[in-house]
Amino acid sequence: MNPRLTQISAYLGILCIALGIGYGLSTLTSVVKNNVITKNNPGEPTAIPTEVPEGILVYDGPKTEVCPVNGTMHTTEERAIWEQRRPLTVMIENSLDSRPQSGLSNADIVYEGIAEGGITRFMGVYYCDVLRGSPEKYDVGPVRSARVYFANVASEYADYPLYAHVGGANCSAATPGGPCTTNKKVQALELMQGWGWNNKGTWGDLSQFSLSYKVCRREYERTGEVRDTEHTMYCSTEEMWNVAANRGLTNVTKANNTAWNKNFTSWKFTKTDKSLSSSGDVSYSFWKGYASYDVVWKYDATKNTYLRENGGEKHIDFTVDKQLEAKNIIVQLVKEERSLDEHAHNYYEVVGTGAGYLYNSGTQEEITWTKASRTARTIFKSKSGKDVELVPGSTWVVLLPALNKPVYASSQ
Repeated sequence: MNPRLTQISAYLGILCIALGIGYGLSTLTSVVKNNVITKNNPGEPTAIPTEVPEGILVYDGPKTEVCPVNGTMHTTEERAIWEQRRPLTVMIENSLDSRPQSGLSNADIVYEGIAEGGITRFMGVYYCDVLRGSPEKYDVGPVRSARVYFANVASEYADYPLYAHVGGANCSAATPGGPCTTNKKVQALELMQGWGWNNKGTWGDLSQFSLSYKVCRREYERTGEVRDTEHTMYCSTEEMWNVAANRGLTNVTKANNTAWNKNFTSWKFTKTDKSLSSSGDVSYSFWKGYASYDVVWKYDATKNTYLRENGGEKHIDFTVDKQLEAKNIIVQLVKEERSLDEHAHNYYEVVGTGAGYLYNSGTQEEITWTKASRTARTIFKSKSGKDVELVPGSTWVVLLPALNKPVYASSQ
């Protein structure tokens, strides 16, 4: 054969192989970096080109796998990723100087409660939806300090949960060198240590003080304004999971070879994602005189979702410049104990039983809650005693002082 024809044939063969590999990869995850992509699935027509931000992941293929935390549907590839991990819980502050925060829109579940005074704080639970990625490596924050009642809730998400924070309430003195004057009920750091969260093999406490710059860092001008130091800590969910894996905490606790979800009970995400009302706004206040922390959820019947306003303004996720939204809002009425010590620490009881309200699809339902122990799952039931039905998607659980009541506005 002509040597030149042989060379051309070889080049064509290599090109065909490369194109075949490229096509195969296009049916898997695509990492998009500020350009236009075209997704091709076998047996499906070519999709309309879509522009997505840098760092956002696009998972092609049938969504057949249910997220056990928020009930949303995902691909087998996504499930293969989350099944090698345990949920990550992160404390994110809500003081006025912390807004707008980053990463709340990527949380499967968000818990909201008072941290100090009438100032609220969030704990995001990350497991499935965070796999969509973020334009920022340090994708959650500002991260702030631990509180016992949030740690009690985090205990539902593994035998040794991943709990990210920057320090926390601990045994401290009113004067330098003096005796401890902190009420034992609120000594978060000491209690977590007693639970084994700092032990070798079960080190799920992701205090920023034990993490490297690669995992968390200060970003003073992230929002375009210079912020005080306490409002500037941002962390990488990916790197925190890497730290956890190095400590032997993946989908199993290697120290005892126990699956994180051995005792985990999924809520029932069985309600159809369909509007049942044309209106149904929800509002609540935590403390009188703290209007900056008042919340209104505006119900959008066309999308069957609730859009969050905080302090009279739309509550935006800074990273994606998008208003926070939820498919379900659970108001959990809890016993409040104010100023237990000289440091004015508060305490909210999330272990036990109580009343509450569920909002989804534009409707309100009176419910009850039960949490048998710190490590037990909080179970929400209807007045008839059945487990409540949630719409698949983001759920916000509000730890509201029991003497307060949410306001529900419906035209029906």
